[in-house]
Amino acid sequence: MSNLNIFKIGIGPSSSHTLGPLIGGNMFCAKLKDKINKVERIESTLYGSLSLTGKGHLSDRAIIWGLHNLTPKELDFTLQESIINRALKGRKIKLANKKDIDFSYKKDIIFSKTFLPLHQNGFELKAFDGDSNLLEQEIYYSIGGGFVLTQNELEKQKNNKQKTKSKKMPLEINSAKDAIKLCEAKGWNLAQLSYEYELQFNTKEEIRNYCFEIWEVMQEVYYNGIHPKSLYLPGKLELKRRAVGLNERISLTSDPLGIIDFISLYAIAIAEENASGAMVVTAPTNGACAVIPTVMLYLKNHNVGFSDERVIDFLLTAMLIGSLYKKNASISGAEAGCQAEIGSASSMAAAAMATVMGANVRVACNAAEAAMEHHLGLTCDPVGGLVQIPCIERNAFGAIKAISAARMAMSRKSTPKVSLDDIIKTMYETGKDMNIKYKETSLGGLATTLSNIC
Repeated sequence: MSNLNIFKIGIGPSSSHTLGPLIGGNMFCAKLKDKINKVERIESTLYGSLSLTGKGHLSDRAIIWGLHNLTPKELDFTLQESIINRALKGRKIKLANKKDIDFSYKKDIIFSKTFLPLHQNGFELKAFDGDSNLLEQEIYYSIGGGFVLTQNELEKQKNNKQKTKSKKMPLEINSAKDAIKLCEAKGWNLAQLSYEYELQFNTKEEIRNYCFEIWEVMQEVYYNGIHPKSLYLPGKLELKRRAVGLNERISLTSDPLGIIDFISLYAIAIAEENASGAMVVTAPTNGACAVIPTVMLYLKNHNVGFSDERVIDFLLTAMLIGSLYKKNASISGAEAGCQAEIGSASSMAAAAMATVMGANVRVACNAAEAAMEHHLGLTCDPVGGLVQIPCIERNAFGAIKAISAARMAMSRKSTPKVSLDDIIKTMYETGKDMNIKYKETSLGGLATTLSNIC
């Protein structure tokens, strides 16, 4: 399976809670096929974390957009609002963009605090005809990073049936140990290994074009973040954007730590765009979407030689590391806390930065390990169910840790005691042990301590 989809062009504020339900709606439209003309009503039930923080993450709206069979690239702000206004005021949605059906928000969007057994982010879609006969139904799980599986698919994955049925590829990478072994045997770094792996699924041109498209959107998001249409983020926190003022105030300085202000600016601008519900790149999640582009902007604007080729190498390395977290642990805050989102993004960025600066596979893996090691136990406790506090600032700290981890690994002379595989395993075990109230439910942590400001 290609790793290019670790990076997706999506919409904010959440890859699991916004992009996932939208994609699930798309999938349900495809499942209905020739039954669409018979459908008169769609019932959507959000479970667990999707229910508890769904309104703040726009999960209810995303379901509606998805049932219109619209993709994130098509959903600009104007179209988003027109669809929602028609649904809420006109009480109509256009199923699969083909047929108008009646819609009642109170009746057709159900928030259930019950958790489904396979994952914290579950939702069910049911289609009925005019006589209330059930035509189709499906349970979907949004497992993080915009990846969505049906109940049957997730059951097979959890039972390891997927691996036994999947076609064995000439080049397989299931762990950091595999990556190190292959790189040292072939004389490759992580970017070269990732490139050779991707050539099993995509042409050279497809890989390059996709990486450039992702990088272009990342830079566009940053630009939009310092030139926003509104100075306030949506939602009950009424949070004022900080990137605009920060961009106006900071300048190059002789202070050796002044670079931190620029890193903070890049991260805050991008994370604020995500919080506004705008288009962003899922990297590997929306909640952590600013970490990787921030490190790339740091390399582009404050270092020499960050060429197009290094852009490709950076993204290829990052997606390979991200795939190890997705395969062997989790990139879902609802499953393993924010360590799975910001921590994974920081780890990906650290390995990528080290690689483009000339590090070999062992040094790059050490950078990835160090970045995650110091995110272990990080909770996901969004205030008001919004991807704003503490999520925006966490992107800045994730980027700073990634840069520090890369630099530490490259200057290290001793042999690390902890491997990247060790830290991935530890992160996942920590996530499983974490109390559910700290995993994107807004039932604990800052979400309850600061409940008075919601």
